[in-house]
Amino acid sequence: MAELISAPPLEQTVQRPALPYILSLFCGPGGLDLGFKKAGFRIALAIDRSAAAVNTHKRNFPRSKSICADIVRLGPRGVVRELLDAIPDGVSIGVIGGPPCQGFSRANNLSHAKDPRNVLPALYIEIVRELQAHFSVEFVVFENVLGIKDRKHVRTYDKVVTKLGEADFDVNEFQLSALDFGVPQKRERVILIGTRASAGHSAVVLEKRKGKQTVREAIHHLDEPTFFQRGLSSSDISTHPNHWTMNPKSKRFSTPPQRWKPSRSFKRLTWDEASPTIAFGNREIHVHPSCTRRLSIYEAMLLQGFPDNYVLEGNFSEQVEQVSNAVPPPLGQAVALGIRRAIKMNGRKK
Repeated sequence: MAELISAPPLEQTVQRPALPYILSLFCGPGGLDLGFKKAGFRIALAIDRSAAAVNTHKRNFPRSKSICADIVRLGPRGVVRELLDAIPDGVSIGVIGGPPCQGFSRANNLSHAKDPRNVLPALYIEIVRELQAHFSVEFVVFENVLGIKDRKHVRTYDKVVTKLGEADFDVNEFQLSALDFGVPQKRERVILIGTRASAGHSAVVLEKRKGKQTVREAIHHLDEPTFFQRGLSSSDISTHPNHWTMNPKSKRFSTPPQRWKPSRSFKRLTWDEASPTIAFGNREIHVHPSCTRRLSIYEAMLLQGFPDNYVLEGNFSEQVEQVSNAVPPPLGQAVALGIRRAIKMNGRKK
């Protein structure tokens, strides 16, 4: 397991010339991308099959190229073609992303080794190899759930590690908790960071950061959200365009906190503890500590570590999906800063 140390609070956006451009695969709403942007990297191209997620990315990264495409259909050559449309041939890049994890998730009781989504890690590596024919790929970041290392999936995981090594990358493995990076959420992930071996980059060391630790610290200050109704527009929603939630129709929302009994679809948050992984399923976002309603999208975003000026696009279900699948930006920034310290660009053409 790679090294993880403690450090002062995260710095703000850092400008440093000559850092590699970033290609973001399976970008979602851009949580990982935002972390890299805050560390001074430039997002050249972001790809996702969700139109709502791409619209979110376009809104929050107006200077980057974002496209809605199925990476399976686009293929390695298609990805290279799109990236060459954004940056010159031969420049230095980093590749970041987390292939959709439902096929590996421990929360998915039906997960199995032959889930069609489980081919995406192999495709990710194929894309990296194709990129190496056109660009100097200085590093690769591969993010996924802990379940990818479970016995039924470990062959897929081991193959990713092996193939990265064969592709001239020194691979560092991290098992990270969002709580260690100032995100008040018990969210654990596996992150592989491969740095170009022939470049002589230093080992990647990630620094823990102090920050919010409880639900109270993140969302207690907010007013009540707007409840969903037909014809509702973002201009009708107070506080923030994403501060809305579904009407609490279930009788369970009349149960006082001291009598609340959690279940899979009704996990309740507690004020003075960290949140569990923030959302799951179709609209099944977790229950507010008051037990009177579910969280708003905006509350979930703050519990993920998104800044208060970030906005998600799409309908309610699409926003739930985006906030659920996102990498917490502070965790992404810690990864980016660790890579920034490790890579030695040696005056290469950018």
